[in-house]
Amino acid sequence: MGIHQRYQLNDVDGARVGRFKGGVNTSFIVYRIGEALIDAGPANQWPAVRKFIGEQPVGKLLLTHHHEDHGGNASRIARHCGLVPFAPELSRDKLKTGYRTPVLQKLIWGSPRPVETQPLPEITVLDGGTRLQAIHTPGHAKDLHVFFLPDRGEVFSGDLYISKSLRYLRSDERLDQLTDSIRKVLALDFATLFCPHRGILENGKPSLAAKLENIITLCGQAQDLHQRGMPVENIVAELLGPEDMMARMTKYNFSKTNLIKEALKVPV
Repeated sequence: MGIHQRYQLNDVDGARVGRFKGGVNTSFIVYRIGEALIDAGPANQWPAVRKFIGEQPVGKLLLTHHHEDHGGNASRIARHCGLVPFAPELSRDKLKTGYRTPVLQKLIWGSPRPVETQPLPEITVLDGGTRLQAIHTPGHAKDLHVFFLPDRGEVFSGDLYISKSLRYLRSDERLDQLTDSIRKVLALDFATLFCPHRGILENGKPSLAAKLENIITLCGQAQDLHQRGMPVENIVAELLGPEDMMARMTKYNFSKTNLIKEALKVPV
């Protein structure tokens, strides 16, 4: 498949790519601001990504974290554009040596090739002197960073947002860290949020605040039922519906049960 949709807001361009066109969670937007790319897109979409980056010179590639939809084409972009990608320190070993990709994620995104990176600075100066600040926001992944442009009131959110509501969680995600990270970003002065899955949210701050509120509400409901003696399996069914094909396909690596177990740990 080629580029499914284009995005533009001022000097930020984006291209949505993906093997499966329909879903927000199964397609990905590569953003470009001036000569800088924000994330590399999935490996199985290299022809579409190559077409997008071929429209103008690329001088920098900034990775928010190591996941295969974000770093999948980093090696190809590095070779194609003659650059060394910037990556968070916690990402660099995995990007260099490679890592096991679960079957469903491999189907959706492909498998990333190993790539050498350089450390992501706290502050990167983009074209025209625009400052980009890398902020560590763990929870979804240990190495996740968002990119804040303080002079413009914009945030490139990596996988911090994606959706205003959660229904599943990976087994390695930590909901208490995620809520702390959302609060950290909400303390910033921004309006627009660039999400690589949802798209451009010009009301980004209230959208992210709504996600936090929905998570805290779910945690409160789960903890109330738990205190009444309801087993986790019943809490899942009560609040989210019973486990479905998604959990079974991922051998419960991505499941509603993971979300409820984490919800029971979050202070409310």
